[in-house]
Amino acid sequence: MKKMLTMLAGATLALASVAASAGTASVTFVHPEQYKDFPTWADDREELLKEMAGHFNKRARALPANEELRVEVLAVDLAGRLRPSPLRMHEIRVIRPIDWPTMQVRYTLLRDGAVVAQGEELLRDMQAVSRANRYFSDDPLRYEKMMIDDWFKDRISMR
Repeated sequence: MKKMLTMLAGATLALASVAASAGTASVTFVHPEQYKDFPTWADDREELLKEMAGHFNKRARALPANEELRVEVLAVDLAGRLRPSPLRMHEIRVIRPIDWPTMQVRYTLLRDGAVVAQGEELLRDMQAVSRANRYFSDDPLRYEKMMIDDWFKDRISMR
């Protein structure tokens, strides 16, 4: 029983520390209709944008509670190329090593309302298709998420 209480207390403290560092993110997509290799169907496009915004938000939860990340996504070129599918109404994305993802972002990191960092960067991962990926193969943004993770670790978390 004592061991169970100790484990429960440890789990509670771990959850409290996660809750204590819960930064936020706001993501704006600028002219998403011009993004490359995005689906032509509006519902599919909206689903990808929602998934991408959710990933920025997930990364921002690792920030301290007093920090906010504002991201404007200016351009996106998804890994691979869209090709028409004769068997489906929607396109399929064909992934080749020469079709890595890129994304142009403008960002501002605020701490207690004051600007800590800001800039505009071109994110790209030329090894995205050939390196190990921690996201499932059925995730339509698995290469882009890895690229965002790397950028977040290198530029945002280190501040």
